[in-house]
Amino acid sequence: MFENLLYQDAAFLLADDIKNKRLPSSILLSGPLSSGKLTCALEIARILSCNEPSFEKKGRWLCDCPSCRRQKELLGTNVILAGPRDCSLEILAATRTFLDAGANNYSHLQAARYLYIRSVRKLLLRFSPVLWEGDDKFSKLSPLVEDINEQLERLNPDFPVPENEELSEITRKILVSAQKLESTYMYDSLPIEHIRKASFWARMKSVGGKKVLIIENADRMNESCRNALLKILEEPPEDALFILTTASRGAVMPTILSRVRTYSFTERSVEQQKEVIERVFHDKAEKGRGFVQEYLQTFLPVPPEKLKETADFFYGAIRENRLIQINEIVKKCGDFEPRTMFKIFLQGLMEAQKNPLEKDENSGRNAEVEIKNICALRECFNNVSVYNQKPAAALEKLYRDLAGIRKANRF
Repeated sequence: MFENLLYQDAAFLLADDIKNKRLPSSILLSGPLSSGKLTCALEIARILSCNEPSFEKKGRWLCDCPSCRRQKELLGTNVILAGPRDCSLEILAATRTFLDAGANNYSHLQAARYLYIRSVRKLLLRFSPVLWEGDDKFSKLSPLVEDINEQLERLNPDFPVPENEELSEITRKILVSAQKLESTYMYDSLPIEHIRKASFWARMKSVGGKKVLIIENADRMNESCRNALLKILEEPPEDALFILTTASRGAVMPTILSRVRTYSFTERSVEQQKEVIERVFHDKAEKGRGFVQEYLQTFLPVPPEKLKETADFFYGAIRENRLIQINEIVKKCGDFEPRTMFKIFLQGLMEAQKNPLEKDENSGRNAEVEIKNICALRECFNNVSVYNQKPAAALEKLYRDLAGIRKANRF
């Protein structure tokens, strides 16, 4: 069990609880970014659905039972995945691994195919009809989901990998649709209707083992969503398992914490993260200095350093009261596609406004000003991620807001 979860003691604790039937109905996987929490959650779902009759062999990654084969492709009907996540980085990295393995016919080609398929389906699972049926956006997003699924069918692990040119075209089409799906319809905070629909789904009788509801970034739910989830956790269905993940346990509502068992994940060492990169993505770990998250960011069309450099230029114009062409900023940042680049740009703005230049006697900078700046940045992010505003329009408003804050707080 958990052979693909590296350097996390939580794997041994979970395996022991599963083998001895001590796993509770609600658990929390808590730990840093890129520490394997989602990998672990999906493995729990696969292990619980495994049809292997031998107790000793049950749940092995190489299990070939029908259920495990489907779960490895993330096609199991008893798993719902919800919660916000930047999926595009993993898809980009997995695309490189898959195309490279296909072009060179490497021995890890099949593993690369599974890596790629799973990276895409981690996005698709969030757009299950179970959660979105009846939503006004469903009719608009479903063609994108269908297009991606149609392309994924051509990568079925039971059939030969397509030739290089065809494979490149398939992955290109998937990437275009996946980025549009994520940037246009991915929520930053889980909608309460999704919790309610997931609750109804979890209470329906299962015909194939336990139902598993995975909620990523549970700390980012709003209050109404938390309360709706709490009601399910207080009276959990008999055949369902609830798995929450978080990188900030302290931000999870105390009443929710009291109803889950926490399994803690730790920050892997740099050497361990390098090994994760080399074993998972079959790539040298020099990119990103050996950190998984930084390695994934190297696949962005615009490097993070360039995004932050542009953010510094943007804030410099505000500081010096210079007019700039916002459309040029957006173009320089690759139209902020994928949207995770917009988040990095705003982080760069946060760092820029903490520059020592801002502490001179003429800036009037104080804690109140910093709070106002943070609120303006958060509003800008929400305008794009929640209300689907174009980045250019959001940055136009942000420029005016930050300039207004500076002007109002000068001596």
